[in-house]
Amino acid sequence: MTLDQFRPYISKFLDPFVKGFDRIGMTPNGVSVLAFGMAIAAAVAFALGGRGDPIWFVAAAFLVFVNGWLDIIDGALAREQDVASAGGDLLDHVLDRYADIVVIAGLAAGIEDYVLGFLAVTGVVMTSYLGTQAQAVGLDRVYGGLVGRADRLAIIGAVGFLAYPLADVTPGGLTVVGWLLVFLGVVGHLTALQRFYYSWSALD
Repeated sequence: MTLDQFRPYISKFLDPFVKGFDRIGMTPNGVSVLAFGMAIAAAVAFALGGRGDPIWFVAAAFLVFVNGWLDIIDGALAREQDVASAGGDLLDHVLDRYADIVVIAGLAAGIEDYVLGFLAVTGVVMTSYLGTQAQAVGLDRVYGGLVGRADRLAIIGAVGFLAYPLADVTPGGLTVVGWLLVFLGVVGHLTALQRFYYSWSALD
């Protein structure tokens, strides 16, 4: 079960933000771009936290949560303004994938472990790819599996906060961020395989 399943239940918490963005004339695409900007800022903060003052991990965690929150708001704003479109959905998903990539790149750059970064980013990208590829072959978009995007952002944010007090702790020779990358890589690929199996079975 993933946090994506709870999106319908948080709509009442979105209303003040959606109405606020609508009042200032913000478009859904503008919110999507703003969310991507938060991801870039989070990546920079993660890199600074790993190479410099660990307090940057706290800033990075906060920015990751903002990115995730804005990623929910853009769709709600599109529905509020009655401008939902295939183009907006495409932009949102493209920026989400780039956001995933830059955040993981920031994590990897901070600890200078690009092998773990490659493992993590391929797992994350394949998870998302299998979710939308199911739709491309005529099925519903797949959000299930061990870890979806909402879960991933929650975990990255939580670990970001933990990385500040635990910056010098290295169980098994890896920092907390290093173990996060291992987790994202292993669980990401397992989730992708789960989605592939579900889609393959549904096509029979």
